[in-house]
Amino acid sequence: MIETILKYFPCLSALQIDRLSNLKILYTEWNNKINVISRKDIDNFYINHVLHSLAIAKYINFGEGSMVLDVGTGGGFPGIPLAILFPQAKFTLLDSIEKKLKVVEGIKSELGLTNVQTFRTRVEEHHYKYNFVVSRAVTDFSVFVKWTSKNVAAISNEEFKNGIIYLKGGDLDEELAAFKNKAIVTDIKGYFSEPFFETKRIVYLPV
Repeated sequence: MIETILKYFPCLSALQIDRLSNLKILYTEWNNKINVISRKDIDNFYINHVLHSLAIAKYINFGEGSMVLDVGTGGGFPGIPLAILFPQAKFTLLDSIEKKLKVVEGIKSELGLTNVQTFRTRVEEHHYKYNFVVSRAVTDFSVFVKWTSKNVAAISNEEFKNGIIYLKGGDLDEELAAFKNKAIVTDIKGYFSEPFFETKRIVYLPV
């Protein structure tokens, strides 16, 4: 329910509320043509996908002109919800599967999101630079860092140092052992009270 989003983000504009309200309708229509979200997750769409993506918005405020790369975006998460919340930032949604990006392009077009572009390639072959790389648990964190650290620009123009922001659940001790002095882990349950977030975390690695 969109009310769940408004509970945590009460200061959204009318346009942002309208776009977020339309997300489930649009994704349900697209999902009937190209399956990008499981039936169970469609039933819990606003919590499992939209609110989970927007945990990043509780953690960081992307400034004017920030360049953000969403790696392995799938159907557009976390990139599409973040692009709605941060119209002043620019989002590149990358995936290697064309049919998934067809859904993203459809959603982008129907919502009129002018701050989103898509890129079909493997991230290992993508060499553009960004302020931040975001993703939802596409692989082991150390592998992800190996793939994407080259995409983080050296010069920061934010209060946050440029880096990687990763959404992942479960026990991360082993995965993060190599980064224990650098990676900052934040429990999403500190932002949202729904049981879904009990073991979900944000990992921020300045690069």
